[in-house]
Amino acid sequence: MTDTDTAAATVSFTSMAAGTRADYELLERLEAEFAAGAVDRVLAQLRGLSGSLAGYQVDRLEHSLQTATRAYRDDAGEEMVVAALLHDIGDLLSPHNHSELAAAVLRPYVSARTYWIVRQHGLFQSYYYAHHTGGDRYARDRYASHPWYQDAVDFCHRWDQPSFDPAYESLPLEFFEPMVRRIFARPPFSEAGRAD
Repeated sequence: MTDTDTAAATVSFTSMAAGTRADYELLERLEAEFAAGAVDRVLAQLRGLSGSLAGYQVDRLEHSLQTATRAYRDDAGEEMVVAALLHDIGDLLSPHNHSELAAAVLRPYVSARTYWIVRQHGLFQSYYYAHHTGGDRYARDRYASHPWYQDAVDFCHRWDQPSFDPAYESLPLEFFEPMVRRIFARPPFSEAGRAD
Protein backbone atom coordinates (compact mmCIF):
# COMPACT_ATOMS: atom_id res chain seq x y z
CA MET A 1 0.00 0.00 0.00
CA THR A 2 1.42 3.39 -0.96
CA ASP A 3 1.25 6.52 1.20
CA THR A 4 -1.60 7.77 -1.00
CA ASP A 5 -3.48 4.49 -0.58
CA THR A 6 -2.94 4.57 3.18
CA ALA A 7 -4.13 8.17 3.43
CA ALA A 8 -7.27 7.38 1.41
CA ALA A 9 -8.04 4.10 3.17
CA THR A 10 -10.93 4.16 5.60
CA VAL A 11 -12.92 1.56 7.48
CA SER A 12 -16.32 0.39 6.30
CA PHE A 13 -18.12 0.99 9.60
CA THR A 14 -19.80 3.93 11.28
CA SER A 15 -20.23 1.99 14.51
CA MET A 16 -17.35 0.01 15.99
CA ALA A 17 -19.57 -3.03 16.57
CA ALA A 18 -20.02 -3.29 12.78
CA GLY A 19 -16.27 -3.42 12.06
CA THR A 20 -14.70 -6.32 10.20
CA ARG A 21 -11.35 -8.02 10.59
CA ALA A 22 -10.10 -6.09 7.53
CA ASP A 23 -11.24 -2.82 9.13
CA TYR A 24 -9.38 -3.50 12.33
CA GLU A 25 -6.27 -4.73 10.54
CA LEU A 26 -6.26 -1.46 8.58
CA LEU A 27 -6.67 0.56 11.77
CA GLU A 28 -3.94 -1.40 13.51
CA ARG A 29 -1.52 -0.66 10.69
CA LEU A 30 -2.47 3.04 10.54
CA GLU A 31 -2.28 3.41 14.32
CA ALA A 32 1.21 1.85 14.34
CA GLU A 33 2.34 4.39 11.73
CA PHE A 34 0.79 7.22 13.74
CA ALA A 35 2.33 6.01 17.00
CA ALA A 36 5.77 5.96 15.37
CA GLY A 37 5.47 9.75 15.00
CA ALA A 38 4.73 10.31 18.69
CA VAL A 39 8.30 11.31 19.47
CA ASP A 40 8.12 14.17 16.96
CA ARG A 41 4.88 15.41 18.53
CA VAL A 42 6.40 15.16 22.02
CA LEU A 43 9.41 17.20 20.92
CA ALA A 44 7.10 19.77 19.29
CA GLN A 45 5.15 20.02 22.56
CA LEU A 46 8.41 20.56 24.42
CA ARG A 47 9.45 23.30 21.98
CA GLY A 48 6.04 24.88 22.59
CA LEU A 49 7.13 25.62 26.15
CA SER A 50 9.36 28.37 24.76
CA GLY A 51 7.98 31.69 25.90
CA SER A 52 5.33 30.10 28.11
CA LEU A 53 4.22 30.95 31.64
CA ALA A 54 5.37 34.48 32.41
CA GLY A 55 6.78 35.53 35.77
CA TYR A 56 9.78 33.23 36.05
CA GLN A 57 13.25 34.40 35.01
CA VAL A 58 13.36 31.60 32.42
CA ASP A 59 10.62 30.10 30.27
CA ARG A 60 9.44 26.51 30.67
CA LEU A 61 11.62 25.24 27.83
CA GLU A 62 14.76 26.65 29.45
CA HIS A 63 13.60 25.27 32.82
CA SER A 64 13.22 21.84 31.20
CA LEU A 65 16.64 22.05 29.58
CA GLN A 66 18.21 23.08 32.89
CA THR A 67 16.51 20.23 34.73
CA ALA A 68 17.68 17.69 32.14
CA THR A 69 21.19 19.17 32.07
CA ARG A 70 21.49 18.88 35.84
CA ALA A 71 20.31 15.26 35.70
CA TYR A 72 22.75 14.52 32.88
CA ARG A 73 25.65 16.11 34.74
CA ASP A 74 24.73 14.01 37.79
CA ASP A 75 24.98 10.82 35.66
CA ALA A 76 21.30 10.09 36.26
CA GLY A 77 21.00 7.69 33.35
CA GLU A 78 19.38 8.31 29.98
CA GLU A 79 15.84 7.39 31.01
CA MET A 80 15.85 9.79 33.95
CA VAL A 81 17.50 12.54 31.90
CA VAL A 82 14.68 12.26 29.34
CA ALA A 83 12.13 12.27 32.16
CA ALA A 84 13.76 15.42 33.56
CA LEU A 85 13.58 17.02 30.12
CA LEU A 86 9.91 16.15 29.62
CA HIS A 87 8.64 16.49 33.20
CA ASP A 88 6.74 19.73 32.49
CA ILE A 89 5.43 19.10 28.96
CA GLY A 90 1.91 18.97 30.37
CA ASP A 91 2.03 22.66 31.36
CA LEU A 92 0.49 23.97 28.13
CA LEU A 93 -2.52 21.64 28.05
CA SER A 94 -3.06 20.85 31.70
CA PRO A 95 -1.44 23.32 34.08
CA HIS A 96 -3.30 22.04 37.15
CA ASN A 97 -2.18 18.44 36.73
CA HIS A 98 0.77 18.76 34.38
CA SER A 99 2.72 16.10 36.28
CA GLU A 100 0.12 13.46 35.56
CA LEU A 101 -0.02 14.36 31.88
CA ALA A 102 3.77 14.25 31.48
CA ALA A 103 3.91 10.93 33.33
CA ALA A 104 1.18 9.47 31.13
CA VAL A 105 3.12 10.43 27.98
CA LEU A 106 6.26 8.75 29.35
CA ARG A 107 4.58 5.71 30.91
CA PRO A 108 4.77 3.29 27.95
CA TYR A 109 8.51 3.84 27.60
CA VAL A 110 9.94 4.15 31.11
CA SER A 111 10.19 2.13 34.28
CA ALA A 112 7.53 2.23 36.97
CA ARG A 113 9.97 4.17 39.16
CA THR A 114 10.53 6.92 36.59
CA TYR A 115 6.81 7.13 35.85
CA TRP A 116 6.02 7.52 39.57
CA ILE A 117 8.63 10.22 40.11
CA VAL A 118 7.36 12.31 37.18
CA ARG A 119 3.74 11.76 38.21
CA GLN A 120 4.44 12.94 41.76
CA HIS A 121 6.94 15.73 41.05
CA GLY A 122 4.29 18.49 41.17
CA LEU A 123 3.30 17.52 44.70
CA PHE A 124 6.91 17.08 45.79
CA GLN A 125 7.90 20.41 44.22
CA SER A 126 5.24 22.16 46.31
CA TYR A 127 7.53 21.63 49.31
CA TYR A 128 9.43 24.72 48.14
CA TYR A 129 6.49 27.12 47.91
CA ALA A 130 3.22 25.80 49.39
CA HIS A 131 3.81 27.40 52.78
CA HIS A 132 3.98 30.81 51.04
CA THR A 133 0.62 30.32 49.30
CA GLY A 134 -1.49 28.78 52.05
CA GLY A 135 -0.72 25.16 51.21
CA ASP A 136 0.94 22.32 53.06
CA ARG A 137 4.59 22.04 52.14
CA TYR A 138 4.70 18.61 53.81
CA ALA A 139 1.90 17.12 51.69
CA ARG A 140 4.51 14.91 50.02
CA ASP A 141 5.03 13.13 53.35
CA ARG A 142 1.90 11.07 52.81
CA TYR A 143 4.23 9.03 50.57
CA ALA A 144 7.08 8.87 53.12
CA SER A 145 6.95 5.07 53.25
CA HIS A 146 6.87 4.69 49.46
CA PRO A 147 10.01 3.02 48.07
CA TRP A 148 10.59 5.91 45.61
CA TYR A 149 9.81 8.75 48.01
CA GLN A 150 13.45 9.79 48.39
CA ASP A 151 13.98 9.51 44.63
CA ALA A 152 11.19 12.05 44.06
CA VAL A 153 12.60 14.30 46.80
CA ASP A 154 16.00 14.14 45.12
CA PHE A 155 14.54 14.76 41.64
CA CYS A 156 12.95 17.98 42.86
CA HIS A 157 15.77 19.11 45.15
CA ARG A 158 18.73 18.44 42.87
CA TRP A 159 17.27 19.09 39.42
CA ASP A 160 13.79 20.64 39.31
CA GLN A 161 13.68 23.38 41.95
CA PRO A 162 17.08 24.99 41.18
CA SER A 163 16.41 25.15 37.42
CA PHE A 164 15.01 28.66 37.11
CA ASP A 165 18.40 30.35 36.77
CA PRO A 166 19.01 32.59 33.73
CA ALA A 167 22.78 32.33 34.33
CA TYR A 168 22.88 28.52 34.24
CA GLU A 169 24.52 27.04 31.14
CA SER A 170 22.15 24.33 30.00
CA LEU A 171 22.75 21.98 27.14
CA PRO A 172 20.68 22.62 23.99
CA LEU A 173 17.63 20.59 23.02
CA GLU A 174 19.58 19.12 20.10
CA PHE A 175 21.88 17.44 22.61
CA PHE A 176 18.95 15.62 24.24
CA GLU A 177 16.93 14.80 21.12
CA PRO A 178 18.75 11.51 20.32
CA MET A 179 18.11 10.37 23.91
CA VAL A 180 14.41 11.16 23.59
CA ARG A 181 14.26 9.25 20.31
CA ARG A 182 15.96 6.21 21.87
CA ILE A 183 13.55 6.15 24.82
CA PHE A 184 10.50 6.50 22.57
CA ALA A 185 11.84 3.76 20.28
CA ARG A 186 11.45 1.21 23.10
CA PRO A 187 8.66 -1.32 22.77
CA PRO A 188 5.72 0.23 24.65
CA PHE A 189 4.98 -1.18 28.11
CA SER A 190 7.99 -3.49 28.01
CA GLU A 191 10.37 -3.52 30.98
CA ALA A 192 13.13 -4.93 28.77
CA GLY A 193 16.18 -2.70 28.67
CA ARG A 194 14.95 -0.20 31.24
CA ALA A 195 17.83 1.39 33.11
CA ASP A 196 15.85 2.95 35.98
